[in-house]
Amino acid sequence: MNTNLGSEPAVDAHNPQRTIRVLIVDDHAVVRQGLRTFLELQDDVSHGDLSALPIQVVGEATTGLEAVDLARRLQPDVVLLDLVMPEMDGIEATPRIIEESPGSRVLILTSFGDEDKVFPAIRAGAQGYLLKDIAPGDLVQAVRAAHLDQVQLHPEVARKLMSAVAAKEEPAAASQAALPDELTGRELEVLRLIAEGLNNREIAERLVISDKTVKTHVSSILGKLHLEDRTQAAIYALRHGLAPDDA
Repeated sequence: MNTNLGSEPAVDAHNPQRTIRVLIVDDHAVVRQGLRTFLELQDDVSHGDLSALPIQVVGEATTGLEAVDLARRLQPDVVLLDLVMPEMDGIEATPRIIEESPGSRVLILTSFGDEDKVFPAIRAGAQGYLLKDIAPGDLVQAVRAAHLDQVQLHPEVARKLMSAVAAKEEPAAASQAALPDELTGRELEVLRLIAEGLNNREIAERLVISDKTVKTHVSSILGKLHLEDRTQAAIYALRHGLAPDDA
């Protein structure tokens, strides 16, 4: 176990959050080293912008048990957690990590997208579920987004989760939602892309608008439809025939 408990940069009284502190949990040394290398290369810090804070890997663990112990001692902002590990797997470790470090956001990073792993991980409290085929740049963005309390799901995982939840919802739940004509044409476009599993940056690129404008549209959509988050918005889209046929 590598705890990497060296000294940290001095805290600036005017900007106390200087880095996004990450704990990496994976039983393969080569994976941990690769993650550490490109995460710590991200240094495009923008003054006062939490989404652009540099990332600091504060520890590494090889099992779920080690992860729980390190989370308690290090109190990381984000935990990148593998699922299949010796002693204690990621699903069992997730709620224990959150219990020991309530401020931590757990991002599952695994090779397995099967429903029997996705659903238990989300129920256990994971902030997101990513597959290891993710591009390095997208992983960096996911870590930063999770730090801002945004749910992060691989598109295929999002489709499985939304379809399963939508299928189990009572019909009355849909009747409480506003009709699609409550939304503007642009908001409907954004909602459809949310249902495809796209994040704000990808939606902005698809519609040729700014990330800030997308964020405004998403907030408006959630407010008009009385929904709490993007997952509920995507479920709404599925149930009202706004999602792609293959979602």
